[in-house]
Amino acid sequence: MVTILDGGVGQELLRRSGAAPDGLWATGLMLKHPEILREVHESFFAAGAEIATANTYAIHRDRLQRAGIEDRLAELQHMAIQIACAARDAHGSGRVAGAIGPLGWSYRPDMMPPAETAVPLFAEIAALQAPHVDLLLVETMASVHEVRCALDATLPLGKPVWLAVTVLDDDGTRLRSGEALSDVLPVLADRAPQAILVNCAPPEVVDDALRVLVRAGLPLGAYANGFVRVEPSYLDVFASVDGLSTRQDLSPQRYADHAAAWAARGATILGGCCEVGPAHIAELVRSLNTQAA
Repeated sequence: MVTILDGGVGQELLRRSGAAPDGLWATGLMLKHPEILREVHESFFAAGAEIATANTYAIHRDRLQRAGIEDRLAELQHMAIQIACAARDAHGSGRVAGAIGPLGWSYRPDMMPPAETAVPLFAEIAALQAPHVDLLLVETMASVHEVRCALDATLPLGKPVWLAVTVLDDDGTRLRSGEALSDVLPVLADRAPQAILVNCAPPEVVDDALRVLVRAGLPLGAYANGFVRVEPSYLDVFASVDGLSTRQDLSPQRYADHAAAWAARGATILGGCCEVGPAHIAELVRSLNTQAA
């Protein structure tokens, strides 16, 4: 049985709003257009997604502090979760996942603070989310250190935790830190989240990542992005997502073909990350249903 995640909520919000992106990215867009965020969640549910990922990925103290709104941390977390829950309730079924992204910046494991700082920061976010969501989705972890800190912070709450790691654009066997993906396996053995996924990497490298992660013996999942590549300019803190280019060759059918291969590899949680929209999820669901018929 396959569980269907949604797609790239932030990028879809950006596309529909027509607003210019900034360093706050989807958080700033949510403040300006909460009604569009709800429409995005509703569109993914209508496409066949079973889980709405709350727009909480980047709502961390460090990012809000740079924008001068650190005091709104709890308010923004609750706002994003409430919007996702409202969309779920309107749909009449489904679950809500609280997204927890990396500290510092995406794809920058070198910016992760030491464990004595990182674990309490992750734990604060998880504690805000846990009473209101069905599961915690720890996303885009790019190093063994990030994985260890995030799991140490989230697992004690007793909420289901799904961990998603991100790998190099051209090598699915290596985390974006350069470490071997297999180095994550001992951490998973010690801490055991409810599922292990690979996310925010090109679909072409996901299969190699799954070949490694399947050895953890945990439920397996994948949700790739639709970027041409992660540009070096985006690695600058507070860079805008307009520095990332969208692929023109990743049609819904092509994405569904990749997802079918991941399912054959043993993945039972499938969805999309940045630049994977409702049309991709709808085709993924249609393709899986056709194969099951």
